[in-house]
Amino acid sequence: MSPPPTQRPLLALALRIAAVTALATMLMLVKLAGESGVELPEIMFWRQAVTLPLILGFVLFNGGLARLRTERMASHCWRAATGMTGMLCNFAAAILLPLAVSTTLGFTTPLFAVLLTPLMLGEKVGPWRWAAVLIGFMGVLVIAQPGAAPISLVGAAFGLASGFMVAFISFQIRDLGRTEEPIRVVFYFALFGALMMAPTLPYNMTPHSPEQWLILLGIGLAGTAGQLLLTMSLRIGAVASVIVMDYTGLIWATLFGWAIWDQLPPWTTWLGAPLIVAAGLIVTWRERLHARQLSPSAAIEVD
Repeated sequence: MSPPPTQRPLLALALRIAAVTALATMLMLVKLAGESGVELPEIMFWRQAVTLPLILGFVLFNGGLARLRTERMASHCWRAATGMTGMLCNFAAAILLPLAVSTTLGFTTPLFAVLLTPLMLGEKVGPWRWAAVLIGFMGVLVIAQPGAAPISLVGAAFGLASGFMVAFISFQIRDLGRTEEPIRVVFYFALFGALMMAPTLPYNMTPHSPEQWLILLGIGLAGTAGQLLLTMSLRIGAVASVIVMDYTGLIWATLFGWAIWDQLPPWTTWLGAPLIVAAGLIVTWRERLHARQLSPSAAIEVD
């Protein structure tokens, strides 16, 4: 069992920014793959399958397969099940919505973390954080415009589900990170995730062009880098502190949408996004303020 990690908040923030950049690139490639005709289950399979030889090759030359030995296999299986559900929601939102919109809806993660805190940690949530949740979901309503349908409501539902799953998974990764090194967490997620999706291939896999194979390879490479960096950031930094860096993803999503699809976010996103971002910043501010008073090393604090 690995010793508890040393907390390094500044490095954790830098790692999170790098992770967001890699994952934004991955989602751009996912959208390209989906629009080119590759089915979502196959995209999810290759996202995980590409990771396995990369990690195996790395550990063979850096400590051997013993680095993958674990006493928490059940926790890794459960993390993979929830992680693949989150991946499904995330990828579907990226395909169905403009990248900037799906990314903005993903910013609801801190709000869902507030809702999950009493259930996961049994702790009280104060008025500041409840107010932030209300403000954030007002932003969601502005973006989704129920009834007016400026965007796909199915896509919006996937985007919100993705935000919820990332919040839930952050608790899992933080818990695994107390005893498991990042490369082990990512390896078992990839292994079990690929095994989950493999039975779907006979029903979804089709012949691909060289360009499609390059896109699928890029998805796996960018996803692996992003997952490793994300897991490392959660191992050495508090969820409440590092998650604020996720907002840099909107910059990349907007740039990709404009450069590749000649598509800027609709006016509803420009109005709703500041509300969601402001809500997330309020949550982060309250968590960091309370963390200084109670427990600087806590993963998620309360008001």
